[in-house]
Amino acid sequence: MAPEQAVDDREVYSLLDDEYARQILVETYEDTRSAAALSEACDASEATVYRRLDRLRDQNLVEGVQRIDPGGGHREVYAARLSHVSVDLTAEGFDLDVDYADETAADRLTRLYEELSG
Repeated sequence: MAPEQAVDDREVYSLLDDEYARQILVETYEDTRSAAALSEACDASEATVYRRLDRLRDQNLVEGVQRIDPGGGHREVYAARLSHVSVDLTAEGFDLDVDYADETAADRLTRLYEELSG
């Protein structure tokens, strides 16, 4: 797996304090979700969901992947990359450590497809 990008500690703290961002992470933890599905689950406008998704993607906490619909169209679905966050108090301040899921959104889609086909 490629090394993960550095995160902005303040932005991660801010995202984890945001109700919509937390709900998006929970909703995309096990299965991929479209922005429309996230909008419904979060009881938020799609614009609000897309703003949070942009911020979450900037910190590599969520990733998107194109899913091809049976009718030939495609849409982007999202999956949480976040697996674990720890915050430690040190003499210099707070130290944030983010762990990422081993399974990517593409891996999840493949697994779900295989489960449905199986």
